[in-house]
Amino acid sequence: MAVDQALTPKQQDELRAVSTRGRITASSFVNEYQWGDLKADPAKWMERYFDAHLYLANWGTRRIMLRLPRAALVPETAARFCVGESAGSWATRTHVVIDLRSEDEDGDEAWWDEEGRLAAIAPVRADLAGGDQRLLYLAWLLCLQNQELDDDEPEPPVPAGLAELSGPLRALADFLRLDPDLLDAAARASRPLTDKKPSVAALRRWVKGLPEADKDEVLVRLLRGDAGLLRSELLRRFHGVAEEVPAGERRTAGDVVAAAEKRRSLRQQQIREREAAERRRREEAAAAARERRLNGLARNPVLAWNQVDELISTKRPKDYDAAVALLRDLQALAAREGEIFEFAEQMTRLRERHARKPSLIDRFDRARLD
Repeated sequence: MAVDQALTPKQQDELRAVSTRGRITASSFVNEYQWGDLKADPAKWMERYFDAHLYLANWGTRRIMLRLPRAALVPETAARFCVGESAGSWATRTHVVIDLRSEDEDGDEAWWDEEGRLAAIAPVRADLAGGDQRLLYLAWLLCLQNQELDDDEPEPPVPAGLAELSGPLRALADFLRLDPDLLDAAARASRPLTDKKPSVAALRRWVKGLPEADKDEVLVRLLRGDAGLLRSELLRRFHGVAEEVPAGERRTAGDVVAAAEKRRSLRQQQIREREAAERRRREEAAAAARERRLNGLARNPVLAWNQVDELISTKRPKDYDAAVALLRDLQALAAREGEIFEFAEQMTRLRERHARKPSLIDRFDRARLD
């Protein structure tokens, strides 16, 4: 996707020269390959043409790259969080590119709406340009999840709002397969988001204090049409970007992993407890229902035995199954009432009458109706 500036006709022609099958517009390039691959380096395309790139393959690879102007993201800041093979960054003369990857050896079985997915994630660029560093922290967390950090590696500054990710950030976390337990453990050190919407009076005072050269640059960018992230950049300057956790209180990578393991263990225990409670509920409900059935049979057991004969006489498999179910209830009733020998005598006679029906006798044997 080209977000900040539309692709020129010349640029579109350059892209078409590489791919004759790609769907190319002034704001996007889309292609799907059943055989082969793009005959170009996506990273180079990011440097020259695009602001966002999403790639996925059914063998489990997912990749997303985001480009921001250097005025919106300091290269050293990106490098502080993007510290492994899963999350990297680099700078050109004008931009900083963040490159995030996720691999799964089991592959991707689900079909994705690739264009919709990228459109859902792309707004994180504006948030990052405005000083929201949660995207960068997710990049560091991805490296941690993929075991690319030493245990004693210090945790970077924890931004506010990790426990309340925006829709685009949640879409990014899902796309990268970020472990919910790891994200939850990280969020424990994150402060809640605060409303930073400035008043008009505060903005006026701040704008009046800007150097004339800065104001001129803003107007020039507006007139040139390259101000896609300008509002976010200005708000970042207005608010400033402060580190959320003092250095003395930061955890290590090992601390975060240990907290995630503890969270996972607790969650799994809670799941087991809920499943056990649900099993008990179902068992109790089934026992109560069976008790009601037995009470009904107890009022007229002869009628139930006659019904068994009627079901068997149809010679239909489904009626055989219904007869066996009814006989099992009669067996349970006999055990409850202390009449199990009488039931056995009835079953002996029933087996003798239908000895030439092997399918039925087999059902009796498997149900242990003796």
